[in-house]
Amino acid sequence: MTSMPSAAASTGSTGASTEPSKAPAATAEHPGVIELFALLAYGEVAAFYRLTDEARMAPNLRGRINMASMAAAEMNHYEVLRDALERRGVDVVPAMTRYASALENYHRLTTPSTWLEALVKTYVGDALAADFYLEIAGSMPGEVGDVIRSVLSETGHSQFVVGEVRAAVTASDRQRHRLALWSRRLLGEAITQAQYVLADHDELVDLVMSEGGLSQMTDFFDKLQNTHQARMRELGLA
Repeated sequence: MTSMPSAAASTGSTGASTEPSKAPAATAEHPGVIELFALLAYGEVAAFYRLTDEARMAPNLRGRINMASMAAAEMNHYEVLRDALERRGVDVVPAMTRYASALENYHRLTTPSTWLEALVKTYVGDALAADFYLEIAGSMPGEVGDVIRSVLSETGHSQFVVGEVRAAVTASDRQRHRLALWSRRLLGEAITQAQYVLADHDELVDLVMSEGGLSQMTDFFDKLQNTHQARMRELGLA
């Protein structure tokens, strides 16, 4: 998954740093950790193929190169997760295949029809998923959280996306309105598919709920709305 800068992080909020550090709510041996790594691994592979396909939509060589660079980063992230699973004695392919249906369904429902839609999905859609995984990482023990954060690290291509989209929507109100609707659709589908994944995988649910239970997840989905609005503003869509 091509991770973009978290809007929550970009706001400069440091409230968490003033609180005493807490012991992780889950252990590194929690069975949900394997499920989480497997889910992330399939996400990276799916993103690689998606970005490779969408590079063909680019109007110029610069756009194709940027998409290709992001796709290459996805495979590097996949290898980190593959190695983490192998250290736990887990074969990555059958483990991650269990998540193929939900993730492929998300991509099927959010297939971009234009280059600009592809860019917005890369910036907004993937960042929403990254928010979800990073929320979980915060309650994981150090080694597990470090793996999650490393594969969701900034790839350095976000300004390329922001620049192209902002230029297009500044020049055309029609594009701005159309892409704003597309962005909202990405938010809705991301939340729906996250709920489907949690509903189908008990060990993953137990891991997610280990920190604060259902109320924490409800608060998190509310927070997604705010970070999404921040990203829309960055793209000139709000």
